[in-house]
Amino acid sequence: MKEDTLVVHEIYSSIQGESTFAGLPCTFVRLTGCNLRCAWCDTTQAFYGGKRMPRGEVREKALAFGTPLVELTGGEPLLQPGAIPLLRELCDAGRTVLVETSGEADVSRVDPRVHKIMDLKAPGSGESHRNRWSNLAHIGPRDEIKFVLANRADYEWMRGVIRERDLSRLGCTLLASAVWGKLSPKDLVAWVLEDSLVVRVQVQLHKVIWGADAQGV
Repeated sequence: MKEDTLVVHEIYSSIQGESTFAGLPCTFVRLTGCNLRCAWCDTTQAFYGGKRMPRGEVREKALAFGTPLVELTGGEPLLQPGAIPLLRELCDAGRTVLVETSGEADVSRVDPRVHKIMDLKAPGSGESHRNRWSNLAHIGPRDEIKFVLANRADYEWMRGVIRERDLSRLGCTLLASAVWGKLSPKDLVAWVLEDSLVVRVQVQLHKVIWGADAQGV
């Protein structure tokens, strides 16, 4: 029964705010629950509550918005067993499917058609010890690794991880994001240029458009 239902915080359409898909119309399925407590988390509202729904109903609600792009997010969506078949069904429906995941949850069972956008948690998150490094074996050219950085120390940690683990061999896009209100994107860009680091610096486009505290946009 667990795979047949999902606890859903919200389903809505907007534009994709991050990743290489930023700016594109996207339907978001935000699932409830997360086993991490990152210091800078901006979706704490999804830790609890939500509505338990049949997986088929979640799928149909997501498809009904008609966007070619659908993202499963949270919380941590991969904590719920029903997320794996839902991702597969959304791919079967012809959608381009993204999953936003923390880097702690196992990604090995995610359908290979799905674009995995996986965090590697820097020390400033307070959760860097929870990174599941074995997940890197399941990251390929269609996927993206995201580093959310709160300060210079986080940046230097990211730089070290990229080099020591030779992340360029994976062929995936590396994303560098400044924690909103903590680290200036200008500083991040300056450091990246100084080090000739091959990463895509990004901002949270949805916050630029609607403000830092807006939800469901």
